[in-house]
Amino acid sequence: MAEQSKGLPGLRGMDHVGFTVPDLDEAIEFFVNVVGCEAFYDLGPFQFDDDWMQTQLNVHPRTVMKRLKFLRCGHGSNFELFEYSAPDQNPVQPKNSDIGGHHLAFYVDDFDAGLAHLRNHNVRILGEPVVRTEGPSAGQTWVYFLTPWGMQLELVSFPGGKGYEKDTDRRLWHTVTPEK
Repeated sequence: MAEQSKGLPGLRGMDHVGFTVPDLDEAIEFFVNVVGCEAFYDLGPFQFDDDWMQTQLNVHPRTVMKRLKFLRCGHGSNFELFEYSAPDQNPVQPKNSDIGGHHLAFYVDDFDAGLAHLRNHNVRILGEPVVRTEGPSAGQTWVYFLTPWGMQLELVSFPGGKGYEKDTDRRLWHTVTPEK
């Protein structure tokens, strides 16, 4: 393993990603029953009469964190769902092109089966699957889809690896043999 000369001392990886949803119960139902994530614990509510929320979280001081929930999806990073109420809250879901815009990508072994599953659950699919045949992403197939509240997600698969892998032994993702 190469010695790390810069960055956070002791860095092992990303523990979780957090994002805010308009209805925590709806989000948990979608991620557990449609995507297939496992729900863990929840916390909240959190509300403070001083400036703790502003100081610690950079949000309006009268923000109420109604509840949060941790989930895990297969062998990837964990994520944390938040439901907030704030006097200055922006209720519009950001687009990928907006500052702070984002999406979550879910890797599946069988892209066609994953896409059929989403369609069977009436999930809105954006466009048609993109199949990469050249360049560093060769071997990858992906498509975006939306949660019921409009958050962008991605279904992605490259069971034979990606094109860039022929030039390095480093991997952005490695497939894990499913448990039997």
